[in-house]
Amino acid sequence: MSRQSFQLNDQVYEYLLSNSLQEPQILRELRDKTAAHPFGHMQIAPEQGQFFAFLIRALNIKKAIEIGIFTGYSSLSIALAMPADGRLVACDNDAEATQIARQYWQKAGVGKKIEFRLGSAIATLDAMIAEGCAGQFDFAFIDGHKPEYIDYYERLLALIKTGGVIVIDNVLWSGGPADARQQDENTNAIRAFNQHIYQDQRVFISMIPVADGITLALKR
Repeated sequence: MSRQSFQLNDQVYEYLLSNSLQEPQILRELRDKTAAHPFGHMQIAPEQGQFFAFLIRALNIKKAIEIGIFTGYSSLSIALAMPADGRLVACDNDAEATQIARQYWQKAGVGKKIEFRLGSAIATLDAMIAEGCAGQFDFAFIDGHKPEYIDYYERLLALIKTGGVIVIDNVLWSGGPADARQQDENTNAIRAFNQHIYQDQRVFISMIPVADGITLALKR
């Protein structure tokens, strides 16, 4: 028995999906559509979406924020799992890709749960804090511009309540942060963010090797 996290080859990954993934048809349709997009690789893995839905249900999340929507797979996973009175503030600056997201939100019947804010996520979060929204949210997901991860995180930490959870995507970044030879902007940003949150006593964290790596942060 290995003492390290299990490394998934294609055979084991297909087994995982066939014995775990319970993907609603609307999410499968969106995943198939996104696969044909020039940047389709940016979509989260389906098991990630299911994990987020699990967290939303298990923690009874009613108010959430998402940074980085792309074509909407993660936001749709979250919104479908929320109760009827749930609210997701979804932030992105890509008007074209998010057209697909909005189309599928409506098709899935969750459009009323999602407040879409187009533009700079940092500006949106600053505005929400100025509007008096600090401490009102239960959950947040970060999957935006990597050099801005710390900026997102600091603002979201103000917006979520004590006991709220922030989930951060791409924290392993295909292994780049662990390789000192890789010094590009995105890798350095992820590396800096990982150190920032590791040293932050305001949260309890767990980094797990799901997809490209996610960190869960529980606000103390």
